Amino acid sequence: MAFEGPQICIPGLVAGADYSAAANQFKLVKLSAAKTVVLCTAVTDKPIGVLQNRPLSGAAAVVCAVGVTKVRAGADLGYGDLLGTDTSAQAVAYVAGTDTTKYLIGQVIEDNAASGGYATAVVNCASIHRGS
Repeated sequence: MAFEGPQICIPGLVAGADYSAAANQFKLVKLSAAKTVVLCTAVTDKPIGVLQNRPLSGAAAVVCAVGVTKVRAGADLGYGDLLGTDTSAQAVAYVAGTDTTKYLIGQVIEDNAASGGYATAVVNCASIHRGS
């Protein structure tokens, strides 16, 4: 079962849209304007973190930038998989050296049972890099 651990969350961020639906929690977000986050929509987006709450548009967004967090998985993830975003802001596995246009943000430490489920990952969106 997915779990969470110590985290560094970014203060002062707000949601750029209504993310109050449960399906949006634990998805990957990116900056869209100063202090404003929206869900990632392209595999080449630069995630700033994982959304921890379910904010309304303009409300405070709690975003884990570094730490241990649940992530909503867009595919079946395995232990040790390197993570990036898919077009639905879900975490998916990418391969360093192969997926060179995608940003790697973390690694799976507890896998999920199926696509759409939750996995546990250690993330570091403060220092992301392409999978080169």
